[in-house]
Amino acid sequence: MPKVLSRRKQFWIGGTALLVLGAAGCSQSGQDDAAKVAAASARPAPTVTVTVTATATATATETATPAPAPTVTKTKTVKVPSPTVTKTVTRAASSGSGGSGGSSGGAAKTSTCSIRSNAGNCYSAGQFCRNSDHGALTTTASGARIKCNYSGSAWRWSYA
Repeated sequence: MPKVLSRRKQFWIGGTALLVLGAAGCSQSGQDDAAKVAAASARPAPTVTVTVTATATATATETATPAPAPTVTKTKTVKVPSPTVTKTVTRAASSGSGGSGGSSGGAAKTSTCSIRSNAGNCYSAGQFCRNSDHGALTTTASGARIKCNYSGSAWRWSYA
């Protein structure tokens, strides 16, 4: 039985054979190359001149926009004086002429409310109050005093 060569030996034998064949092939082509070079030097060589012209134009415009300035907010607290109650009482003048069966001059009572709704009417008890009227006192159209109190989850006018 023939002895099997190891992979390493096979590699070295194949590589050496290729080297020997390549060297033999180069010696023949070396002679051919020398003849080609001699023939090429006999011909005139063309001259190539390359001229490259590059023109670049760049224009950049930048417009500066100023940053917005900070806004200054001033808070001013103003105290609103509580509303005043104004009562006007008008009395009828008595005639002074003593009396036969005429009518007696009684006192007529009229009043005006100091706080009015946006529509210009006097408030009455049970109506809702504006935010600016919380805790204020005024009178109804008939002259009864009412106050803006917090009652039942809402601000309402109630009798004072």
